[in-house]
Amino acid sequence: MTAPASLRAEPAGITRRYLHDEVAGRLRTLIQDGELEPRARINEADLCARFGISRTPLREAIKILATEGLLELLPNRGARVASISETELDDVLDVISILERRAGELAAARITPDEIAAIARDHDAMVEAWKREDERAYFVLNRQIHDAIMAAARSPTLAQVYANLSGRVQRARYTAHKTPEQWLKAVREHEDMLRLLKAGASKELGELMRRHVLGKRPVIAAAFG
Repeated sequence: MTAPASLRAEPAGITRRYLHDEVAGRLRTLIQDGELEPRARINEADLCARFGISRTPLREAIKILATEGLLELLPNRGARVASISETELDDVLDVISILERRAGELAAARITPDEIAAIARDHDAMVEAWKREDERAYFVLNRQIHDAIMAAARSPTLAQVYANLSGRVQRARYTAHKTPEQWLKAVREHEDMLRLLKAGASKELGELMRRHVLGKRPVIAAAFG
């Protein structure tokens, strides 16, 4: 006797009710972490085997990421990781800088002492990673700090718009190589961010975060070739 659909086991490794949403999340992570690089073709057979799923939820996930701008659909040829033109990059970074500025303004007014303490710990660990030139650890902590400031803004709408847009450049933003001078500048700006958060200096923090994002344009552009 066939078990009711509600009792059938889902494929190994996928536990949510809506498979395509879970697959989209995993595929998004592969792109944003750099495992799938700009212009890389999506190998459906490999991903189906990796996730333990059929092609149907994978293709639904691909459609979701295409609407987010993370993937490009190729007529009769599947999909590939999206790249970005110089014009698009300028536009995306301009909007992200505005969103981060607003997040900084709100966070400085709404952040709790415990949240500041957590960001301070991540900042100290990030500086130590910078000193030992551990780029992977540095960029993971860097990203956590920006995410924590966004969370402290207490604006779900702002966070959602930011997440959807920043995903297009997130991998290049947090993992692209910097010159020693650019890296030092970024660390000093993070030191100022923490100081302004502690002081509750909304406008100053917002403006610093806007400049911080725009200052990364050369690094991000280089990562996209």
